[in-house]
Amino acid sequence: MKKMSWHSKLVLGLIVLLPVYFAIAALGTKIGLWGYEFGLGAMVFAAGPILLAIVAGLSLVSLIIALFRKPRSRLALGIAIVGLVLPALAFTQFMSLRNTAGDNPIHDVATDTADPPQFSDATLAARRESDANPLHDYTTPLGETEMYAGADPELAIKSHAQIINQTYADLSPLPLGGASRADGVAAVAAAMANMGMDNIRTDAENGRVEGVAETFWYGFKDDVVARIGESEIDFRSVSRVGRSDLGANAERIAQLRERVAQQIGQR
Repeated sequence: MKKMSWHSKLVLGLIVLLPVYFAIAALGTKIGLWGYEFGLGAMVFAAGPILLAIVAGLSLVSLIIALFRKPRSRLALGIAIVGLVLPALAFTQFMSLRNTAGDNPIHDVATDTADPPQFSDATLAARRESDANPLHDYTTPLGETEMYAGADPELAIKSHAQIINQTYADLSPLPLGGASRADGVAAVAAAMANMGMDNIRTDAENGRVEGVAETFWYGFKDDVVARIGESEIDFRSVSRVGRSDLGANAERIAQLRERVAQQIGQR
């Protein structure tokens, strides 16, 4: 470290800082030090690109100095190159997330868009207490809701049902087949537990199973409900915060459906 140039030390320090900074933004949100608007919105999407640009700019300066200074230091060149590559990869990830958000503009997904499964009063109360997103009617155009006010006209005219049917056309109810309704309830509860969901509640009389999924880094919570009917099971997953779910709810439903199908011997 004593033989390392000042600019290499600076770049190396920033390289170490990058993952620490983004980890603090995520974990601080998860443990409640600040809201997701600050942790994800301000620290990551607003300040994050600025920090990445600073690291890339200083790394470029360091690379130029290392190239022209004699004798050349392989260590200095390597640190500078890493300092350029990491921000480039992070910027690529930012762009990927932006595209994913555009492809998945909603945060409420169900296998039955005509009559989506309903949450219990307990879940609705928990959503209110956490100041969660409102549950929108699936037939209402997004542009008529407060959350999507000012959205792109092509998106604003579409309803949840239309977007789900177009974007997640492969999602479908799970037939019970030879399994009983009680078998379905038990299978859903077991599958939710295996997926690491919390607060799993079963209502065998009404054929409803609910659970809460939480992301590792930011601690975002999504409410999940399954409606077990006489012949099939419908699923619904809704994020408590954020406008786009980046496709997480549809992916969760697909995984939950697959696990339940394996347990009751259906596809």
